[in-house]
Amino acid sequence: MNSITTTYLAAVNWQDFWTGQLGEWLRTKGLHIVLVIAAALLATRLFRWIAGKIARRLDSGEELVRSEGAKHRAAVASVISSVLIAVLYVLVAVDLFDQLGLPIGSLVAPAAVLGAALGFGAQRIVQDLLSGFFIITEKQYGFGDLVALTVTGSSTEAQGTVEDVTLRVTKLRTSDGEVFTIPNGQIVKALNLSKDWARAVVDIPVPTSADLNKVNDVLHDVASAATTDARLDQLLLDEPSLMGVESIKLDTVNLRMVARTLPGKQFEVGRVLRAMVLRSLRQAGIASPTKPTTVEAITHSGSSEGV
Repeated sequence: MNSITTTYLAAVNWQDFWTGQLGEWLRTKGLHIVLVIAAALLATRLFRWIAGKIARRLDSGEELVRSEGAKHRAAVASVISSVLIAVLYVLVAVDLFDQLGLPIGSLVAPAAVLGAALGFGAQRIVQDLLSGFFIITEKQYGFGDLVALTVTGSSTEAQGTVEDVTLRVTKLRTSDGEVFTIPNGQIVKALNLSKDWARAVVDIPVPTSADLNKVNDVLHDVASAATTDARLDQLLLDEPSLMGVESIKLDTVNLRMVARTLPGKQFEVGRVLRAMVLRSLRQAGIASPTKPTTVEAITHSGSSEGV
């Protein structure tokens, strides 16, 4: 009998709790707050999933390199998702304030004072956001671009492949696998090594005693063979050009060969051309100087349609 009475009293107390003021608030505003927060978290995951899917879809193409439009669309998708999430969180915060009974109007004056105080301390963040906005709208670089960034306060350039571009930061992955996270406001110069097309420059030193006419014939043959080479035919935009004598030193003459390539492929093309040049000179009986052949790669930002 005592157990039944205890159970009855507990049920009555539980019912009284839900009909009371606190229970009523939990059933209405409390449930609303929980649902709003859950919906915001799901919407955040949805926005990020859509942005990731767009990036993966752009990567799934069969092209050797991304087009400039694809890079820009991937960057814009990432920024739009971040902005949508920020706006969503602001709306959720306003709704929560309203449900908790905090008057928004009374918070305007304190918010203005707090905003002014934060404005002096957050100038760097505002600078980062503005710089990121212009980086994206001006299409300075995008996902997958190979860039060299000059950063304020650093004596060396940050060079690598762009992995992420947001309004505030740019993330680069170096050839060693390291990741640079650089605030956009600290970038004072951006060198895009993979925009539209690039140029591989191969400097070829030969002894001063070598017959330059014979060397030129060998190099012309290499340039012609490069367009049909299986390793280069998809990377070259046209046949490599022989620029002639670049410089003369005490015991060597430097000749230069240049090749226009797909963006970001100048280093690979330079390595293959170097191997082809050395093999052809050796087969022609032309001795190489003691200093090995050097290859450097430079880029040109002009449009591939105009050349």
